[in-house]
Amino acid sequence: MTDVWSRRSFLCAAGGGALLLGAPAVRAGAAPVAEDWAALRAAWRHLVLGGGFPASAEPFRSRLTELGETARGWAAAMAPAAGSLWPDLGFTTDPEKMMQSYYRLRTMAEAYVRPGTGVTGDTALLSALLGGLDQMHAQVYHAGRARYGNWYCWQIGAPQALLDVCVLLYGELTADRLAAFCAAVDHFVPDSAVAAYGGTSTGANRVDLCRVLAVRGVVGADPAKISLAADALAPVFPYVTGGDGLYRDGSFVQHTWVPYTGTYGAVLLGGLGLLFALLKGTPWEVTDPGARIVFDAVERAWAPFLFNGLAMDCVSGRAVSRGLTALDARQVQQDDHTRGHALLAGILLLAEGAGPAERTRWRGLVKGWTARSHYSPPAADRSLGLAPLAALAELEADASVTALPEPVGHRLFPSMDRATHRRPGWAASLSLASRRIAHYETGNGENLRGWHTGSGMLAWWGSSYGNGQYSDAFWPTVDPYRLPGITVARKALADGAGGDWGAPRPDAAWVGGSTDGEFASVGQHLRGLGSTLEARKSWFFLADTVVCLGAGIRASDGVVVESVVDNRNLGAAGSHALTVNGAVQPSGPGWSGVYRAPGWVHLAGFGGYVLHGPGTFRALREARTGRWSEVNRGGSATALTRRYLTLWYDHGTDPAGAGYAYQLLPGADADRTGARASASGWMAVLANDEVAQGVAVGSLGFTGVNFWRPGVAGPLEASAPCSVTVRERGDGTATVCVADPGRVVEALDVVWDRPVAAVLSGPPSLLSVVTGPRLRLRFGNLTTAAGASQEVVVRLGGSALRMS
Repeated sequence: MTDVWSRRSFLCAAGGGALLLGAPAVRAGAAPVAEDWAALRAAWRHLVLGGGFPASAEPFRSRLTELGETARGWAAAMAPAAGSLWPDLGFTTDPEKMMQSYYRLRTMAEAYVRPGTGVTGDTALLSALLGGLDQMHAQVYHAGRARYGNWYCWQIGAPQALLDVCVLLYGELTADRLAAFCAAVDHFVPDSAVAAYGGTSTGANRVDLCRVLAVRGVVGADPAKISLAADALAPVFPYVTGGDGLYRDGSFVQHTWVPYTGTYGAVLLGGLGLLFALLKGTPWEVTDPGARIVFDAVERAWAPFLFNGLAMDCVSGRAVSRGLTALDARQVQQDDHTRGHALLAGILLLAEGAGPAERTRWRGLVKGWTARSHYSPPAADRSLGLAPLAALAELEADASVTALPEPVGHRLFPSMDRATHRRPGWAASLSLASRRIAHYETGNGENLRGWHTGSGMLAWWGSSYGNGQYSDAFWPTVDPYRLPGITVARKALADGAGGDWGAPRPDAAWVGGSTDGEFASVGQHLRGLGSTLEARKSWFFLADTVVCLGAGIRASDGVVVESVVDNRNLGAAGSHALTVNGAVQPSGPGWSGVYRAPGWVHLAGFGGYVLHGPGTFRALREARTGRWSEVNRGGSATALTRRYLTLWYDHGTDPAGAGYAYQLLPGADADRTGARASASGWMAVLANDEVAQGVAVGSLGFTGVNFWRPGVAGPLEASAPCSVTVRERGDGTATVCVADPGRVVEALDVVWDRPVAAVLSGPPSLLSVVTGPRLRLRFGNLTTAAGASQEVVVRLGGSALRMS
């Protein structure tokens, strides 16, 4: 069995969630002496190993035993030879296998020093460790050696593992060994690695490099290295306006074009937490005021993508394709829940460096997410290291911490073309693509068929159902041309089509929307990947539904074009009852149905769909078989079969202006779905064409319009492309939220045909207002607003609110 466990997951599991409890501090104002360096080594050791967990209780007892068995197995299998330390990890031309060799050595070192592994202090294991370290140093990782292949292996993966081993085995390593290992790290990670902020030294990668430098300083008693590491964090903190890093709207981007809050963002979060904790109370404590941005990002950037303990796939890039991978001698699952658990542990760690109020709130949030992780509890997560597992277990047992509920609200992330919508009982995420953000990311042979993720994939979960929807072998078994919510030309694409590292970006600017923080109007000018497809798509996120509109759908590739209403993973043997227009349909795989819109559909255990039309919609039950290795060259080749229920609009071959309108009703039963379909007056579609798309729901006081061009839709008029969301409230006020998703509008007039008595507040971009029988708002240059909503609050005039 080969080690194909992801590098990022290794680093998270290795110590990303340990808590630093009372580590001794280096004496301020004096040169560090021997006991100070010992204190820093003890601090890092505690961060790596954690502490205080009951080693004789489950799941710790089994995990410790497993760790010991794994280490014993690696020691027995070690066979030093030219170009390898283990026969299956030849590193002559493959630095990934060099890095994996260091990962194995680190696992062995952890088993050697941890009590309860069965090999604690084992002399034979220590002998194998020392021989392995010497072999790796002599053959491949030493000063003067030229690196080859992936830079990451040499500058982050291998040195982080090696330095952890140096701390864990410090008392067993001779001074000559320590000096040689430090010299090797200095060779591959020189000070110049952080001299400029750019290239591979940005965002999470920069934090990882700083971690290498800091721990190198601890191991080699080199204060200059630690000082450099602390200072080199500074460029990570400020908000960015392009490329890698945290944005003011809560977006986190890595690889320039890829939303990455869930993986690289987790590395940044955990890495900063580790460094803040290591350096706290020392002369190198991170006191940069910019670090405040990281603390703010916990709830601005990370929390919106956590639900019931999972991290939404829309911000995990190519990591969604990793699935079943080999960790040491065992197969472990990587999915949205395991990525979520790493984030929870990272938030706990960062909380130790936050203020008392934030620490209390974050611990309450994490406890709530952990308690609701019913599909995949952290205690069962075999990819989670013992240190973060212990931190989460300690929190769960802490009766003084109150578990906080899931928040309710809508968040738009214009800088990474993502949105999340959270309501009591369910949550949803939306993935889009533009000139700024890639359709998908592939690279290193990963995520080979994620082509259409950014074509409007709408994912959703219920509070007590559907939490395994995308965890349960979804990515290797789903039809990649039928991701939920997308519009797509079924033109065959090659694996990795469009290029690596976020290369496939559409020539489309109008992507984004407007929100008042609870409801939203979101739109996408869609240009297909590898096809001539073009469409306008809009989503209106409301109280119990997402209203989805499509217009101007056209292509000329000689293939069928479809808009996927949903594609539900029913599991290995799911046969959830399907009702269409009140009639129960067959339940076996292989069944399909064709229906004329309008109509309604209910899928037991999930929710309902109201298909307003126009055209034909189809339903299909199928069993699909796939392998992780088909979407990720390093994945498991084991065949997996899952059943799916797919609903879609069939626009035919080469449509010349097709459209659709439907509602998604998460958690609705059949009666409520049917009633909504019959309630013709509940919602009005104000426009659904290539000028504008909009809806109004009187009972919610909601009017939302996405203007693709200047025009009129219902009571709203716009002089330039924009998105407008209006909410009338019961207190006689209303909010008008306006955004420029395309970032091209230098002047904009928005008219609302509604009596308004006064404007109570507005943004600096609002230049003038006219109230009276109609409201006219004149905005100035919105190009620098980065797609953010401009909120205007007004007092309504007239005799009554237009709410039913």
